[in-house]
Amino acid sequence: MLDGAAAAAYTVDMPVIFKSQATGDLLMLDKHAEALLRLLGKTASAPGTLTVAEMPQALVALRAIPDPRETPLPATDAADNTADIEDAHAAPEFSFQDEPVSLHQRSVPLVRLIEQALAEGKPIVWGV
Repeated sequence: MLDGAAAAAYTVDMPVIFKSQATGDLLMLDKHAEALLRLLGKTASAPGTLTVAEMPQALVALRAIPDPRETPLPATDAADNTADIEDAHAAPEFSFQDEPVSLHQRSVPLVRLIEQALAEGKPIVWGV
């Protein structure tokens, strides 16, 4: 058995499964689901429902999450450094697991789930 400090240091991310009759299930770690659901006035810590009537506003809220990849580059001096700008926007050749994933990127599967459920008029539930 772990003492309080050891138990606090050892945390396990639990899955949250979003379900709808319109789509397959969407599995998301609880901390990521909680961050997205808070934007919708909901929580992942208890079973919940996103009704069809709530979905249009949920899509507005989730689509408003800024994409850090779309931030403009800082202005350069009078000299045009086109090659530097192209290099800054070039996709990396390799991707590593320790690269951060933005909340915007994490919202994309949930946005798609909501779009499909809305199109078919089916609610989304989680924690059940």
